[in-house]
Amino acid sequence: MVRSLIVGLLLLVPCASMASAQEWARKMFKEVSHDFGTVARGSKQIFEFELQNIYKEDIHISRVRASCGCTIPSIKKHDLKTWETGAIIAEYNTRSFLGKRGATVTVTIDKPFPAEVQLTVKGYIRSDVTFSPALVQFGDVESGHAAEQRITVNHSGRSSWKITDVRSGNPHLEVRLNEKARAGNRVTYDMFVKLKQGAPVGYLQDQLTIVTDDNQRQTVSVAVEGRVNSALSVSPATVFLGALNVGQVAEKKLVVRGKKPFKIVAVRCNDARFTFETSESAKMLHLLPMKFTADSATGKVSQTVVIETDQGATAECIITGDLTGAVAGN
Repeated sequence: MVRSLIVGLLLLVPCASMASAQEWARKMFKEVSHDFGTVARGSKQIFEFELQNIYKEDIHISRVRASCGCTIPSIKKHDLKTWETGAIIAEYNTRSFLGKRGATVTVTIDKPFPAEVQLTVKGYIRSDVTFSPALVQFGDVESGHAAEQRITVNHSGRSSWKITDVRSGNPHLEVRLNEKARAGNRVTYDMFVKLKQGAPVGYLQDQLTIVTDDNQRQTVSVAVEGRVNSALSVSPATVFLGALNVGQVAEKKLVVRGKKPFKIVAVRCNDARFTFETSESAKMLHLLPMKFTADSATGKVSQTVVIETDQGATAECIITGDLTGAVAGN
């Protein structure tokens, strides 16, 4: 698909710009711009530009570079197979820069064809507000448990300065404020951030918006990070079955681990072509055989398999593949 797209563009539009000829690469990115908003000096500010290889050929990202030192880019994963996801990480350098800053991040792809994608970031770094520590970091939290972290907000410049509200789009975060000190031209708040018990399993990358009584630049954001770990895990988390002809069978084994002995009571999948063999014994590690039998259908296979246990814990695995529609052996 990529090959035909590039060749077509080169043959039909030989004078087209390089940007239009490389549109195939940009299509892999979920977003190509990000606004960090108003942030505090020294705070941790990171954004991941997600991308997915939607083509049959393997993708290789060779390098990234930024037009300004206010942004430090890096590659989360250099090689992406079909349907695999990755990210270009943009870290806003709030330690060395102040004021309004922006940068262009250029992503260079060298396989299967040379291409460049330009990503943009911008924001405003305040010098009068600092956080200690630089972000709200929960670390590893076990599923079903709550966690709380304290961060100190310091303001210098106006003794009457106030925080009027703290907003979040995440219903699993709860915040309470305590005015700690107000002396001279400095104001200090302790902000207690709670991660509630019902937070979903997975990585937490969010932010809180602190609303102040400033006439200009009323808000400032602080990053929130952590990871909620499930009592149950499955490996690999994603499985690619490959390209299958009619009648071909793909067999895989999933490794399911728990923190204490458990039984697998059900495996849910919305595709009858999948079968699973479960064990009735309770143990901390299960090898779960999986079988997929291709029929005459063509196109993509994409299923989320949900494994349920007798202890209420669940784990998910994503299965993908390609069905050719050809008869095996022909």
